[in-house]
Amino acid sequence: MTMPMNETPADEGSYDFIIVGAGSAGCVLANRLSADPKNRVLLLEAGGSDRYHWVHVPIGYLYCMGNPRTDWMMKTAAEKGLNGRALNYPRGKVLGGCSSINGMIYMRGQAADYDGWRQAGNAGWGWDDVLPYFLKSEDNYRGKSTMHGAGGEWRVERQRLSWPILDAFRDAAEELGIRKTEDFNDGDNEGSGYFEVNQKGGLRWNTTKAFLRPAMKRKNLRVLTSAETERLEFEGKTATGVRFRLNGRACIARASREVVLSAGAINSPKILELSGIGRPDLLQSLGIPLHHELRGVGENLQDHLQIRTVFKIEGARTLNQLYHNLFSRAGMGLQYAISRSGPLSMAPSQLGIFAKSDPSVATADLEYHVQPLSTDRLGEPLHRYPAVTVSVCNLRPESRGTVHMAIRDASAAPEIRPNYLSTVGDRLLAANSVRHARSLMETKAISRFRPQEMLPGREYQSDDELIRRAGDIATTIFHPVGTCRMGSDPMAVVDTQLRVHGLEKLRIVDASVMPTIVSGNTNSPVIMIAEKAAEMALRMR
Repeated sequence: MTMPMNETPADEGSYDFIIVGAGSAGCVLANRLSADPKNRVLLLEAGGSDRYHWVHVPIGYLYCMGNPRTDWMMKTAAEKGLNGRALNYPRGKVLGGCSSINGMIYMRGQAADYDGWRQAGNAGWGWDDVLPYFLKSEDNYRGKSTMHGAGGEWRVERQRLSWPILDAFRDAAEELGIRKTEDFNDGDNEGSGYFEVNQKGGLRWNTTKAFLRPAMKRKNLRVLTSAETERLEFEGKTATGVRFRLNGRACIARASREVVLSAGAINSPKILELSGIGRPDLLQSLGIPLHHELRGVGENLQDHLQIRTVFKIEGARTLNQLYHNLFSRAGMGLQYAISRSGPLSMAPSQLGIFAKSDPSVATADLEYHVQPLSTDRLGEPLHRYPAVTVSVCNLRPESRGTVHMAIRDASAAPEIRPNYLSTVGDRLLAANSVRHARSLMETKAISRFRPQEMLPGREYQSDDELIRRAGDIATTIFHPVGTCRMGSDPMAVVDTQLRVHGLEKLRIVDASVMPTIVSGNTNSPVIMIAEKAAEMALRMR
């Protein structure tokens, strides 16, 4: 519950920097800001330790999402575009944040994404500006090159598996004019290939292992878990510290240089609103005194929505058969124990295809996640027949949603309203995405497997039918961004240095600052943002 105003908090000391949130950004910041022993750094994490076996075994994401030990168990509001459905919205509840429970896919997005940020007025955020920060922390299996780094903390490896049916999808994409590629991260990710992953030797490589744990040996870095932030402290317009509960006990800590908010696209706007920063009408309705008006807080939510098409096939091995055979299931466990390879080393998505929905599109706007398995719904048992899942998502959705507090309670999740499929363009692209997936299945490379469409169902053909069906079966890929976006207009929350407009010594560093969503997975772009932000923060005195 929110701290009573008359409760005297315990003094947890003074620091140069206080970082709120030990997710992907927070772990990077803790490492970089504490590298100078003169800097005293406090890192606050509301969740717990990542020392849990399912965090580290790649297939363990199935047991981390929806698990209250590792997931905050959030849900969206009922979504009109999803025919009234509410979606589970996993967020990491451990050190490393979502890097401890996500799909491990290493993806930067497209050069055009960042050039678009710069062209919108965000100087210093174009592709050429941000590429050095991707390279800085990267440790790519390929070795050092103009496009990849080696020797950094963030390990990138090939997946330790191969499926003939997935190779056939690469041939199918080639029939449609989509080239095969070995690198989705050179600035143009159009093509087909196996996703590269943040793993090391067949184990998940999260930001705790990569950045935080090595830094925790430093005497000038203090890390507190089970530390739930209640609100930020100010003297006038200057951030001076953080009030939080440590295992339920009221505490306060002060920062002389900066408070850095890295709680993510869902919780960073929540903490700002709890601190009286946001829309005056909303804060008034919650009974929170207005400290600083910023109407963009919690607005501009963007996310990737995937449409899961499922096809029953013949004449190919899929995980469905292996899972339902006791001997092969035991073999999978043995294979992983001996060589850290096979199905237990799988990321949630193995093969990627980036394609254009229309020849007039400048860069790929569709992302496929192709999997040699199928279920009725995510998290449910695999089907007993051989099948593949061909999920397709709109990389650059037009729909914009919101994240706002519904009650004045720091322990309550905010109300998440992604507003999926709320524009005509998004709805039409959803229909055409299904048609595009069907075209893959009609190629020579795939038709030999005699595919039968199970989802959404071949009987759905018109735009209206496919849009309605997309609302029944689509789900998030867990990429929320944009709720404290960077810019200089009245709805922007931070400037190009990621400093909160109108306030001093307060910076936001996480996916919430993205003006527009990147054309791919969002975890590694957040690490890039944190690298750049740490450098900017260290320059400030």
